[in-house]
Amino acid sequence: MAKNLVLSLDGKEFEVVLTRIDRDDLYGKVEVEAFDEKGKPAVLKVLAADGKTLIEKGGTALEVVNEKGDSIDRTDLTPVDLDGDEITRVESSFNQPNKLKKAELDDYLGLVVKSVYLLDATEESDIQYLHDHLGAKQLFSFPFSYRGGIEHDAAYVLGDGKDAFMVTGKDGNVEYLKLNQAGVLSSNEEQDISADDISFDLL
Repeated sequence: MAKNLVLSLDGKEFEVVLTRIDRDDLYGKVEVEAFDEKGKPAVLKVLAADGKTLIEKGGTALEVVNEKGDSIDRTDLTPVDLDGDEITRVESSFNQPNKLKKAELDDYLGLVVKSVYLLDATEESDIQYLHDHLGAKQLFSFPFSYRGGIEHDAAYVLGDGKDAFMVTGKDGNVEYLKLNQAGVLSSNEEQDISADDISFDLL
């Protein structure tokens, strides 16, 4: 069973249950089935590097190897940055309370969305205090990591006073684009160009 997430606002803590909202939940989904000439369901297979062997679904896997080609466990790997310095791993957000901070709407609108969750209070928790703030058009954020790893996602908490949602993703570096200067139309009339003025030797 998944753990509950604990949010903290103004010193008050709320334990919430996350329910992921998928695109299929909103718009439904379409499944396409393919059949061969005999009416049997077509099965997707992978063609091996030898060009002859067909591999069934689930017959391939990824493996991590060292310089000698020996298999190693992922837990033995150490993440490093571009300078070769070790990256400190982050803990899962389910392991400790997560302090909510006020966020700006422009930052939220620049988010590259990964997941959307509906937030519901547990039986022992009351999130009305959070609903009151969200109903007052306030927006909150905190660093979020589902399982832990080498970096956090950005998480934004928003709502309408009745329902609360958490939207996770990566902050996008959105820049406002504009013309450096206004365009100026020339008042000079275009000069007629005749065929004699064109040198086809240069083509």
